[in-house]
Amino acid sequence: MQSLFDFTTRDIGRWRDRLMPMLAEIEPLPRRKPIGQLVKSLISGRTRDPVSLSAYHSLRARFGSARGIARADPRMVTQAIAEVTFAREKAEWLVTALRMVGRERPDFCLDFLGEPPLDTALAWLERLPGVGRKVAAATLNASTLRRPVLIVDGHVLRVLIRLGFVTARSDARTASEAVTAAMPDWDADDFLTLHMLLKRLGQIACRPDAPICGACPLRRDCPSAHN
Repeated sequence: MQSLFDFTTRDIGRWRDRLMPMLAEIEPLPRRKPIGQLVKSLISGRTRDPVSLSAYHSLRARFGSARGIARADPRMVTQAIAEVTFAREKAEWLVTALRMVGRERPDFCLDFLGEPPLDTALAWLERLPGVGRKVAAATLNASTLRRPVLIVDGHVLRVLIRLGFVTARSDARTASEAVTAAMPDWDADDFLTLHMLLKRLGQIACRPDAPICGACPLRRDCPSAHN
């Protein structure tokens, strides 16, 4: 007898397969060192990708390294990332978080996070200011650590809620844990691909206020499309 878990596993695999043609439209994500991915992800929230990428390059040009950012005055960091949303708050979080990392890991190398259980690695990151499940999962999955965990941003969460995979009250942590648990045989690339596909779907069709359900490859499976 098949369990609900079997069906959710099949659903995720089918959704990814239906969305795969969209991958040709998506720029491949570079796999940075974990500390670089932490910095990039922390400044990216609620900000368009080109803007956050420009801010990341500005940080590197101005401060050189994570150690340089940790030593910087947060006001100078704010200037470097001025175009991102909530720049002042993110600058404060970033400097404080990197100072915490530097006290425990003076070389700013986070490769050790590839060794403990996934939950332990996520928890280590999530105690840093400004680091929630999205940033922690991105640091582990999209970096050279290649840990198998789904990154859930606002677009991905909205799609998963509308598909009925998680409830309307679910947050990024709940959605990430649900999909990650449902796909135990997937590797980091599988989860990163799913993240990119669901995010793209949320950007072009499954929009917050006016979804274009007719353009969605998943509309047959989506309860929201039939309301």
